[in-house]
Amino acid sequence: MSALLDAVVVGSGHNALVSAAYLAREGWSVEVLEKDTVLGGAVSTVERFPGYKVDRGSSAHLMIRHSGIIEELGLGAHGLRYIDCDPWAFAPPAPGTDGPGIVFHRDLDATCWSIERACGTKDADSYRRFVAVWSERSRHVMKAFSAPPTGSNLIGAFGGLATARGNSELSRQFLAPGDALLDEYFDSEALKAALAWFGAQSGPAMSEPGTAPMVGFAALMHVLPPGRAVGGSGALSAALASRMAVDGATVALGDGVTSIRRNPSHWTATTESGREVHARKVIAGCHILTTLDLLGRGGFDRTTLDHWRRKIRVGPGIGAVLRLATSALPSYRGDATTRESTSGLQLLVSDRAHLRTAHGAALAGELPPRPAVLGMSFSGIDPTIAPAGRHQVTLWSQWQPYRLSGHRDWASVAEAEADRIVGEMEAFAPGFADSVLDRFIQTPRDIESELGMIGGNVMHVEMSLDQMMLWRPLPELSGHRVPGADGLYLTGASTHPGGGVSGASGRSAARIALSDSRRGATRRWMRRSSRS
Repeated sequence: MSALLDAVVVGSGHNALVSAAYLAREGWSVEVLEKDTVLGGAVSTVERFPGYKVDRGSSAHLMIRHSGIIEELGLGAHGLRYIDCDPWAFAPPAPGTDGPGIVFHRDLDATCWSIERACGTKDADSYRRFVAVWSERSRHVMKAFSAPPTGSNLIGAFGGLATARGNSELSRQFLAPGDALLDEYFDSEALKAALAWFGAQSGPAMSEPGTAPMVGFAALMHVLPPGRAVGGSGALSAALASRMAVDGATVALGDGVTSIRRNPSHWTATTESGREVHARKVIAGCHILTTLDLLGRGGFDRTTLDHWRRKIRVGPGIGAVLRLATSALPSYRGDATTRESTSGLQLLVSDRAHLRTAHGAALAGELPPRPAVLGMSFSGIDPTIAPAGRHQVTLWSQWQPYRLSGHRDWASVAEAEADRIVGEMEAFAPGFADSVLDRFIQTPRDIESELGMIGGNVMHVEMSLDQMMLWRPLPELSGHRVPGADGLYLTGASTHPGGGVSGASGRSAARIALSDSRRGATRRWMRRSSRS
């Protein structure tokens, strides 16, 4: 048998790399096994067009800079540098209108001034009140995200919150739909649509119960806005790999794991090449359904696995992405400067009916009547990702169904749908279509095949209330463990706190593995002491 490692990590998504980095920092021998030839999963950057560094998945990092992970692992010393997206969002005026757009600065006063110009004094005052209330609540949400979703951790995270009307009012607001929260605070549909579109980036429609905190998270962007990793999203994964290497961890790319099997004293991960890697612990950083498949091939009880599979809801698919090489940044209607309108998230919706019809169509397997589009053009603040005089624009179109009705396939509709997505940007920023030099399309099927995100869901499983916190992905799997598989730990977007770039799941899984190991060592020492 080959040397016994302390841990083998399956997959190299950013959560898996965070776990590996924390374990290696504690002196564990760690190897990461990755099927892809590119490190980082959805947090990776490649050259799609000559001279362009293009993200394969995530682009704006909203959460990890709130987590403390970057500082704890000293990733700045490994080349990681962030640029603030400030302003962090822009909602242009509706197509065909000439009014001002809404600019969401990190500075609250500047944001309220923009809202007052676009929506009126009442909504500007309401937004100030919204931020005052929900910045504190969102801070507690981030605290809850930073630890496993046990009862004691959740009570510790939220126990300090209270309202004048008591905890029943607080719980009502946390369980409310995002749309209800927006209607409670604001009158302007343009403002409500912008904040609903921001909240909907987690996946669920804002009509779903429990989505109010997703809207409320916008308040935290005035504390620390989204960050753009210099050189592309993959700079985070590269920094994690560098940190791991310093601590002795290794990474093997291009040889995916085909099974994981529990032996009496250790685990064995078998790869596509036939290699067997033996370790005391396994950190599974792949999709939860992929992990269950690997366990099944390793002899785990199939009845139990099938029971879990049937209960986990992946959903109809979240979206499609266009990666564009352009000759210019978008030039929006309204009087916002180019920096104000293109440094952050570009919220290309004017009313919530646009979002609702797109979501309803996806549930029926239909393409949206109008694509709901989020724009990002980070070459404006980070020129390293595009050739001189050129730019890079990403258009994310949400609620594009994975399975199309009428036995259609994505190969037959991708180009036409890409044209419609570009057309949405053109409606808000006239002349944009003429600036497009090249494009790369990622349909939900492409997202699945390239990044291992089953069903094209970039959040792995739906981020609906019944699959969050202590229910993610299922109650029996929510503690980053698998019952009956001692020494196997779960991480990644399938686990708490879900999708997005936070690294919190990876840190939690590592901490649990380290804690279990210490307890096991203590028990062994006590047994030896009792015999002596």
